Amino acid sequence: MARTLRVVLTEDLPNLGNTGELVNVRPGYARNFLIPRGLAAVATRDNVKKIEHEKRIAEARAAKARAAAEELAKQVDGTRVTIEVKVGEENKLYGSVTSRDVEEALEKKGHKVDRRKIVMDPIKAIGDYRFSIKLAQTASAEIVVSVVPAADASA
Repeated sequence: MARTLRVVLTEDLPNLGNTGELVNVRPGYARNFLIPRGLAAVATRDNVKKIEHEKRIAEARAAKARAAAEELAKQVDGTRVTIEVKVGEENKLYGSVTSRDVEEALEKKGHKVDRRKIVMDPIKAIGDYRFSIKLAQTASAEIVVSVVPAADASA
């Protein structure tokens, strides 16, 4: 019986390899773990060609997404958003300002940014804060968030 089996990886696996690489693994590992989970395929000529083709398509898609993220980073960089919040005595906030609030404020300015990309801790006081938005590995932007007391409607 064969001591190793050549497989082509369909996903990046730590300590094993990256997508499209040919690796030798134990037959049981391939048969019981990698192949059933779709992480690898037996290295036939057709499978290797198919994986290489999918890898080229994924690289092109990633390059397109990276270019779009860099363009958005240029547009958003330096943007200043103002968020009005209810305050109590001594300008204490009711609750806090989160990435969801910042996402909504950016959307009002015409910038569509996913709140999971905004690197921030919740804001619990009035003032100006600087945060970064990590849009891609190579693209990030700095924004300024001003938290101000809401104008009271009864005044």
